[in-house]
Amino acid sequence: MKDIPEEKVFFKAENYQVKNGIFYYDLWGSRESKYQQLKELNIYEIKWETVNPQSPFYLFTPQDTFLLEEYNQGYKITDIMPINVLGFQTHRDHFAIDFDRENLYNRIDEMRDKNISDDDFLTKYNLKESSSWKINKVRQNIKNDSQWEDKLIDCLYRPFDWRSCYYNSMIMDRPRRELINHVMGKDNLCLLASRQKATVGYYHCLVTNKPANDCVISATSREANQVFPLYIYPDDNNEQIFTQKEDKQANFSPKFITAITEKLGYIPTPEKIFYYIYSVLHSPNYRQRYAQFLKIDFPRIPLTSNQELFNQLANKGEILVNLHLLKQLPDIKLTQSNFLASEDLPIFDQEEKGIFHYQGNDKNEIKQIKYDEIEKRIIIDKDCYFTGINRELWEFKIGGYQVLDKWLKDRKKANLTLSESDIKHYQKVIISLNETMKIMEEIDQIILQFPLP
Repeated sequence: MKDIPEEKVFFKAENYQVKNGIFYYDLWGSRESKYQQLKELNIYEIKWETVNPQSPFYLFTPQDTFLLEEYNQGYKITDIMPINVLGFQTHRDHFAIDFDRENLYNRIDEMRDKNISDDDFLTKYNLKESSSWKINKVRQNIKNDSQWEDKLIDCLYRPFDWRSCYYNSMIMDRPRRELINHVMGKDNLCLLASRQKATVGYYHCLVTNKPANDCVISATSREANQVFPLYIYPDDNNEQIFTQKEDKQANFSPKFITAITEKLGYIPTPEKIFYYIYSVLHSPNYRQRYAQFLKIDFPRIPLTSNQELFNQLANKGEILVNLHLLKQLPDIKLTQSNFLASEDLPIFDQEEKGIFHYQGNDKNEIKQIKYDEIEKRIIIDKDCYFTGINRELWEFKIGGYQVLDKWLKDRKKANLTLSESDIKHYQKVIISLNETMKIMEEIDQIILQFPLP
């Protein structure tokens, strides 16, 4: 080791007794201010926090051990729903997924055209071969598949953003066997949840009844979401064993079923349990109270022995599930101006209160995405905007995305013009989020305390 000049060593160690342990201290500020603090600080005079790393993560940062013990009484979602999988990955989203079903159909159909060379096809669609993905083999397999059209399905790509995809291992590198077996073409509900979050603040859960991409609620690879299906279906191609001859079984572990039965005195229906879990995960108090733990691992679900509380939360969870699937939306008027009218969207006076209004122009192009807090508008072009949007609604997040901004931003990037169905869909998303905020407040009015009684 290189000797350090004696004049460079400065320690004030008089009357200081060294203690064993792990200690923590934060420095805040700009880089320059941190350097200055480090020059001036004396290691023995710093007010250290004692850290006691605990299983299973052994974190070297201070933790609220009292709340950790309370939080750990809940059941981790991976222990509740043991069959789960990372959302699908295509590694060529621009080709395998499209806003327009017909465009995607034509792309795949073109692969079957022998008059187009492999090189021309790769160039046309900006595709690259890999050691595991060869265009000639892919095209030949699709040509030989008499049911190739059946793989063209809907998927959930981002929050409230359902798109068409070609769900096949020839096009996608990782379509996920579990999603093919239990979700694709099946009657199912799936919880989306992430293990880790890039920042403190829990927004990382959503529901789907379609195969889900790995980044539906995940703005970074670190937050990639797992898919937890409510039901599992038999599959003759693997060793999955059903206890009874059934079309499907609930994806709950025996240990969890025993625990919730002991708590409530009966076994709720699988849907009721799913709704209860979904409700708890949308409690603002739950998210805030356990924020530091929700950041580092899959969420834990506290159980209650109060049947009335369980049923109330399950009822709220069911409403949220339907809102997030855009089903059973409340009867709120959706309006348009200067746009194709329909029976579903009659033209109302712009000043009428209690409505979400769309003011369109002749093109309905997304030239910009700007929020006007004074007018409560989301502006996408001159004289083209959605109104009735307060800031809380505009900034509402699901996972790593600001939902209303993200949905428009993706379409702006693709140079899409809003169609009548697009506008109707976006207005429904606005309603869903607006109602979600109300339900989340009601959930906290039901949950009076943690831990749950």
